[in-house]
Amino acid sequence: MKKKQFAIIGLGRFGTSMASALHKMGYDVLAIDKSEQRVQEFSDEVTHVVQADTTDEDALTALGIRNFDVVVVSIGEDIQANVLTTLQLKELGVPYIVAKARNPLHGKMLQKIGADRVVYPERDMAQRVAHNLISTNVLDYIELSPKFSIAEINAPRILVGQSLAEADIRVRYGINVVSIKRGDELIVPPLPSEKIREKDILVVVGSNEGVQRLEELE
Repeated sequence: MKKKQFAIIGLGRFGTSMASALHKMGYDVLAIDKSEQRVQEFSDEVTHVVQADTTDEDALTALGIRNFDVVVVSIGEDIQANVLTTLQLKELGVPYIVAKARNPLHGKMLQKIGADRVVYPERDMAQRVAHNLISTNVLDYIELSPKFSIAEINAPRILVGQSLAEADIRVRYGINVVSIKRGDELIVPPLPSEKIREKDILVVVGSNEGVQRLEELE
C-alpha cells in the first residue's frame, strides 16, 4: 500500500511543527513557503523544501501539487494568500485540503471554497490546555464541533471494576466509549462486558457537556 504524500504550505510555527511530525512518522513531506529565509532554515527538516508563491496556479502546477494526497494550507498572517491558495488547490483537484483558519468567519470562507477540513490551532490548543488544567483526568481533548468533542480520559476510580454495561456511560452521560487504551494494548471497539481497569484510558466521543461531566468524576 502506497504511503500518503503530504505538502505543507506556510512554514510558520504550525506548518513547521506539522511538517516535522509527519516526516518523523516516515512520510514524504514537501514543505513550501514564499520566504527564501524560512525555506533555508527548514531545508534539513523534511524530504523537500521549496520556495514558491502558492497563490500562483502555474507555480503549484510546476510543483505537481495535485499528486499529493493531502495538502495543508498553514499560511497564518496573510489571510488573502491563505484563501487564494486554498482556492487554487481546489481548482487543481487536490484530493484532500486542510486549511488553517484564524477565526470562525475565515473558517466559513475556507469551507465554502472547498477546504475538506478547517483547523483552528490556537483555539484548539487553548481548549486542550484549559481542559488539562481543569481536570487531571484529561489527557487530550479535541472539539469536533461546537457541541461535540472527543477526549482521552483516565478511567475515574468510581468506574474501576465495572463493565461498560454496568457503568452505563452512554445513558448517564450521553457519550460513547470508542476505545480503551490499556498499556500498549488498544481495545477497539470495547465490548459492553469489558471491565474498566485501574490505569485504563477511555477514549470517548459525545456532547461537550457529557464529556465534561465524565471528566469531573473522581
